[in-house]
Amino acid sequence: MHLSTIEKRNYLIGFLFIIFMVSTATFLNDLEIILPEIGALTAGTWIYQNDGWIHQPVKIFLAPSGTAIIGFLVNQLSIGYAQKVLIGLLLMLVLLKILRSNLAPSFATGLLPIIINATHWSFIVAILLFTLALMCGVFLQGNYRETIPDKAVQKHHMMIFTIMAIIWVTAVWFFGFPQMAAIPPVMVVFFEVMQKPNYQWRMAAKHFIALVGAASIGVFVHTFIASWIISALIAMPLVFILLQILRIKLPAAFAFPLLALVLPKSMFHMLPITAILASTFFLGSIVILKKIKPILQAKTE
Repeated sequence: MHLSTIEKRNYLIGFLFIIFMVSTATFLNDLEIILPEIGALTAGTWIYQNDGWIHQPVKIFLAPSGTAIIGFLVNQLSIGYAQKVLIGLLLMLVLLKILRSNLAPSFATGLLPIIINATHWSFIVAILLFTLALMCGVFLQGNYRETIPDKAVQKHHMMIFTIMAIIWVTAVWFFGFPQMAAIPPVMVVFFEVMQKPNYQWRMAAKHFIALVGAASIGVFVHTFIASWIISALIAMPLVFILLQILRIKLPAAFAFPLLALVLPKSMFHMLPITAILASTFFLGSIVILKKIKPILQAKTE
């Protein structure tokens, strides 16, 4: 893809913003300040400027912050990991419905405290500050005034998301891999494409390659480089190159290199495999659902 001068500037500012977050975490020696989905939010709001994400800038602050608080509180419950993920997802859906928001990365910010077992309020403070900064950035750019709003979350989309999440969480728990229950970037993409009128195998394949590739890049780089800052400095541009090769814009892919930095050891090396399985299940399912929907509608008419 050819990048204009403005796009290059936005990529640079977005990249520096993410590195600033990682640098702050390094300086304070606080892993909970590294928020993977800030990478996706930065790409979607500042770089790609997705209409549905920036149309109401205030929700860039409200939705991810709200789901993060939900996830943080759910994580305090004395229940199993898989149950926390499921309860968290359901509560997040309710919040997004109340806010009339389709901001998919909100799921990721809500799942993160459960994944990393966040216990310090620095996590909430970091979410509030960084989402507030992104909101202010969108207001300063001013492009939100020219955007077209997305439709509110539809009830049948909420139902599909809930059913698929239950199936996935139940399956990984049954087979003894509850740590696979939450894979935020994949669920973010699933929630987004679910609301599109069409979704073909070709695009699903590109998304699969981007997500698995980004997860693999994050794990590979961090395996050999312990430094959070240097890992991010190397991995983020590699994800950018991967998306350029695939000729797609996928904000969620930028979350994977940061997710690799914060995952517990038990989940770290399994991240590419988890990404493969989750992407196959969620993206494959939505392609099939999109294909059978016209058939079912024709039979009911």
